[in-house]
Amino acid sequence: MSMYQDWAAKKLGYEAYTIGWTAILKAELEASRLLLDEEHELLPPGEKDGNNYILGRMGLHNIVIAFPGPHADASAAELMENMLQTFRNIRFGLLVGVGGAAPSLPNLEDVSKDIRLGDVVVSDPNGAHGKCSSNELQ
Repeated sequence: MSMYQDWAAKKLGYEAYTIGWTAILKAELEASRLLLDEEHELLPPGEKDGNNYILGRMGLHNIVIAFPGPHADASAAELMENMLQTFRNIRFGLLVGVGGAAPSLPNLEDVSKDIRLGDVVVSDPNGAHGKCSSNELQ
């Protein structure tokens, strides 16, 4: 085996990817891409799927990162919907962002209830709280 074969991108099938990740902004995409341990070769686009993808591995997990094209105006819900039609084995969906729209509450007595840069926010829909419903992404 040539030493160059180790550097060649792997090509896996659609079914190999189980984690879907959406990145709307360029900064989110660049940060997401840097977290991959390796990138995989791209697959042909799915029928009626206008998403752009980066395929790769993080640890033991094969990950699909979906992002809109340079002139597209897609929502996170549209990106995920298209991704789920093309990559049917997705089991976990991540919306990873910079939190630019998260409010900072003035005169907050308990700062642990304010969202700050570096915080991780996890949705746990229980009927009353923790549901992300923007554009019906739930």
